[in-house]
Formats: sequence, C-alpha cells, structure tokens
Amino acid sequence: MAVTQLFRLVISRSAARATLRVHRKYSKVSPALSERLRIFESFRERQTSKKRVKATEKPLSIRLDDGRTVKGTAGVTTPLFIAQSVRVKGALVSKVNGELWELGRPLEADCDLQLLGFDTVEGKQAAWRTGACVLGGVLEGVFGAEVCREGASELGLFCDHLLINSPLSLSDVEARCKEAAALKLPLFSLELNTDEARELFQDGKLRLQLVEEQMKGSTVTVCRCGDSVAVSSGPLLPHTGLLKVFKMLQLSSVTLANQTEASGLTRLLGVAFPGERDREEWEREQEEARRRDHRRIGTDQELFFFNEVSPGSCFFLPKGAHIYNTLTDFIKSEYRRRGFTEVVTPTLYSTALWERSGHWEHYSENMFTVTSEGSQTYALKPMNCPAHCLMFEQRVRSWRELPLRWADFGALHRNELSGALGGLTRVRRFCQDDAHIFCMPEQLEDEIVACLDFVRSVYQVFGFSFHCLLSTRPTPCLGEPEQWDNAEQQLERSLQQFGEHWEVNPGDGAFYGPKIDILIKDAIGRQHQCATIQLDFQLPVRFDLQYVGRDGQLHRPVMIHRAVLGSLERMIAILAENFGGKWPLWLSPAQVMVIPVGGNSESYGRQVVQQFHEAGFMVDFNDDQGATLSKKIRSAQLAQYNYIFVVGDKESETGTVNVRGRGGKQLGQRPTEEVLRSLTLLRDTRSNLDDLR
Repeated sequence: MAVTQLFRLVISRSAARATLRVHRKYSKVSPALSERLRIFESFRERQTSKKRVKATEKPLSIRLDDGRTVKGTAGVTTPLFIAQSVRVKGALVSKVNGELWELGRPLEADCDLQLLGFDTVEGKQAAWRTGACVLGGVLEGVFGAEVCREGASELGLFCDHLLINSPLSLSDVEARCKEAAALKLPLFSLELNTDEARELFQDGKLRLQLVEEQMKGSTVTVCRCGDSVAVSSGPLLPHTGLLKVFKMLQLSSVTLANQTEASGLTRLLGVAFPGERDREEWEREQEEARRRDHRRIGTDQELFFFNEVSPGSCFFLPKGAHIYNTLTDFIKSEYRRRGFTEVVTPTLYSTALWERSGHWEHYSENMFTVTSEGSQTYALKPMNCPAHCLMFEQRVRSWRELPLRWADFGALHRNELSGALGGLTRVRRFCQDDAHIFCMPEQLEDEIVACLDFVRSVYQVFGFSFHCLLSTRPTPCLGEPEQWDNAEQQLERSLQQFGEHWEVNPGDGAFYGPKIDILIKDAIGRQHQCATIQLDFQLPVRFDLQYVGRDGQLHRPVMIHRAVLGSLERMIAILAENFGGKWPLWLSPAQVMVIPVGGNSESYGRQVVQQFHEAGFMVDFNDDQGATLSKKIRSAQLAQYNYIFVVGDKESETGTVNVRGRGGKQLGQRPTEEVLRSLTLLRDTRSNLDDLR
C-alpha cells in the first residue's frame, strides 16, 4: 500500500508543478478562457470523485509483443511505467488487447500490451493530436486567436481559428510551440455529455457548433493542456515534453459544411515530431510522395484531368480509361468465378426511395438534387443499396435462391465540400466495385469468409500487404444488443477462419451493423482503407425484405455490403503512387513502343504494331523522322512504355524485334511470335514483374 500511495503522490506532485509552471509562463488568460478552465476543473473533480475507489492492488500479468511477461498492479501500473521498466525507447501510445490506450492510463486486468512509437500510424496520430493541443494553446495564449477546432489527420495537426488583423509568422509559431511543449505540460482528458459540452464552450458559438459536429453519439472527449481546453478524437501523449520539433506547413481558409461562403476561419496546418531524426525521415517521405503524386503522373502520362465545368468529376483520357476498364474487367472476371451477377440500376431516384431507406434523414445534405415536373424532387444516387433492395422485393424469394450476390458498377455522386476535393482520392462522381449479398443467417459466416478470400486474391495481384479491422457496435446504433453481439461473433469467427492478421476496432462500426475494414500498405509504407465488408440489419427491415424458408414461413434475410477495390478512381490514384507511374504490363496504358530504323523497316514496324494491337496490347509507333534513335528510345522510357521494340532491315528479314525494357535493359533480338507469346502470358497472368523470358 505504501508503494501505491507514493507512486500516486509523485504523479500528482509532478502534475501540480507542471501546471504551476504553465501559469507562470502564460499568466495572461482571458476571462472567457479562465471561466472555461474553471468549468473544466469542476467537471474533472466531479468525475474523479466518482472514480475514487479504494485500490485493490490486484496483481497483473502483462504480456509484451516480444513474448516477455511482466508483473504489475491493477489501477496503478501504466504502460508508461512498463516502457520505462523494460527500456523501450520512443513509446508514444499503446494498445491493450488491441484497444488504443494512453501511456499514462493505469492497466485494469491481465492483458497483451503493445508499445507504439512514431513509426506507427497510431503513434504518429497521438503525437499530432497532442501537437494540436499545444498549437491551440499557443494561438490562444500568445497570439490572442479564438480557436474553434483542432485535431489531426493523415497530413498532420491543424487548428481552425479566428484572428483579426494579425498575420502569423509560421516560424514564430513553431518557436512558441517548441517553448510551450518543453514545459512538459500534462494532459487531462474528460468525456462530456451534450449538456456539459455546451456549458464548457458556451462563450463561443462557432466553437460549440463545431464541437457538436465532432461528437460521437452523445459524448465528446475534451482535454486540458496548460491553459487551453481542446477536443480530442483519440489517445494523447502523457505530456507535451515528448514533442521536440514543430513545423508549420501552411495557412488556408476554411469552408464549413452546408456553407458556400467563407467562414472567416483560417486553418493552420503543421506537424510535430519527437526528434530531429523523425522530422528528417518525414521530409524524405514527403519528397518521395511528391515524386509519386498521382496528379503529376496523371498529367505526365495523359491519363486524366479535371475541369471547373464539372468540379470533382474526372475526365479519363484514352490511356486512363484503359486502366479504368482493365480494373473493371479484372473484377468482373472474379465475379464470374465467385457467383456474382451484375445488375444495372438507375442513377436518379425520387426522394421517396431515400426517405424509405433512411438516407434522406441522415445523408441528404451530401446528395445532389434536381426538381422535375413542378415540385417533384429527385436525387442522384450516392450508393446502390436501396435500389438493390427494391430489386429483391420485386417478387417472392425462396431460400433456394439464396445467397443472392448482386454487383453494380453504376456511377455514384456525393456532394463533397470543394475544399475536400483532391485529385482522384476525393471526388464527387465515382464508381465502386459495389455488391450486395442477401443471404440466410446460417449462410453468413461462409459468405464473409468468401468475401475475405476475394479481397486477398485481388490484393495479392497488386502486391499489397494488408490487415483487417473488426469494427464493433458504435454509440448510438440501431438494432438490439443481442443482434449486434451475435453478428460480431460471426464476423470474428469468419476472421479466425480466414487466418490473416486482424484487430478489433471498438465502436467504429456503422450505425446499422458491424463491419470489417481492410487496410492495405503501399510501396512506401502508407496505409489506405479500400475494401470493406459491412453487415446491415436495418435496410431489410425498412424495406420489409422476406424470403420463404425451408419451413414454409417468412424470414428476414441478412444484407452484406461489399467492395474490394472501393472507388475505382481512388484505387487508380493509389496504384499510380504505389507503382510510381511504372505500371505493370497487364495494367499499363503504354505497353509497347515500336521504333523503326531506316530502310524498309517502317512497313515491317507497322505490321508488328498491327500484330500486337490485334492481340489486345496498347502499342504505339514512333515514326518521327526528325529524332535520333537514342532520343526515341529515351522518350519511350520516360513515357514508361514497358517494352521498346527496335526494328530495322535485319529484323524485317528475320521476322524478329530487338527488345529493350523501360529500365534500359537490352533483351536482344527475338522472334516476334515468341515475344508475343511471352508478353501475352505476362499480361494474362497479371504479373507485376517486367520479366520477359
């Protein structure tokens, strides 16, 4: 007991000293901020007193990633203490039995513990969320700004703020953040309900509006960092001293949801790091990402473009359309093997359909609408599922028909904010390899395993590694708890049967059912969420979908929403950056360039072009009389043609081509028919290797 009391005393005294240093450093606190701090501390005292229960000091067994087991005490031992005890450097956040867990939060039971550093997505996000808290405090306390929203994204940390007639110097902000972080400010988090959040942020109307938008269900997490109070969407660092380097990137105006005019808000975007080495590594990654940017590749290779006449909608040029159609054909060939059938559905629907499905209530602001015949309102579809429900109910269904697997490549439209649009990764018009499965409850596990196998087969072709997240019941949600428990257990059994790495993602399921999200890792280590498998209890109820079972009675089917590539547009962006514009032969829009050299070779070269064109290859011919051979070859290599065929009189006489790879490797003179067979095999097996045998 003495050890426990001493441990808690040291922690409380450290926090008190840090808080005192903050007040000495930043003594100018506005009356509004002072009142906010007073309310925060009153809530904190209230919640602390409720949790103040006599410690049982129950012994714990804690299993680490490396197989070691260490001992601890319930309610006392923290992941931070474990990290220091076993000398793990660089830990920023942890996972306890797969759940994200702050380093300073005491462990509660025997567990598996992962300690995560800045080299993980979770560690980076925890650092940037904490950095956003520091930045918010600096903007308020030093520069007198009104901070309305702060947080972290995959791009970095940000603060949306109002600052009148006082332009910011990014270098000055960086220096002030570094000073504030060096104070090792502790961070205290509270979970507040709607009424408490309104009381806490009553002094700022815009701030309160944005807080309510950030609320998950009926609660929101807020934290105190020095003299500022921020909203937090996840775990934070134990104290700000773990951040040594700040870099501010840019200032930009912010357009709020449902508003077309400027809000007056400015977003300051930045990043923060535990040390200089982390910053240098980040800068190397940024340079590599710029080199691989799909927007640059799309322009250089003439794949696609955007135009203000249709914002957020892509114009695919012939080469881009080839990639688009090749991906579509790939998935369609898998559909035939896996028992999916395609359907074609309308693009425009009366609002009556969206009201019936529930989307009008929850999603109408994201839908494009048109008015026809006086007052009738229609909306472009943002998803296919309601239309598929209509198709299911067109006649009485029998259990013998199930599972029904319907796929739909229809164009979808979502009214994304203009500020959120970015190349192919966020668009307003897109297409998904979308499918819905209607099955009996007892068929569910097999269908989920089949969907997962579908995902694995496709991602192996691209060379992606991946892992799965089981996203469980959120708050609030629709449906009975028993229904959710049963569904989550079935998904868990399917994942165990699947055999790939997976983790639980608590509370992140859709409001209508749990789901499995699949995260892929690209060639430069970035993660992307593309494939998803979602269970839906609600649409079958809303549409009163039924089938006649073996017992002759009516039963409710289970509905599965499923996509493998996800948005074709976004997948093309990911693949362009993953391959760095060096497309594998089967997907490439520039597969073969034929270059004639003197004499009568031009006629033979055109015969070669025709031969490969008839075999289905993307083949071009360079007959530029003003360019040298070396310039033509170099031009084809820069354009990322997989193979370059040089043909002269010798090749014409022998029916051969002189083959070069795009990397400059000379593969020599080979019979044209032999090369055609080899490339056809490479293409049809969807190999990612430029390996002409």
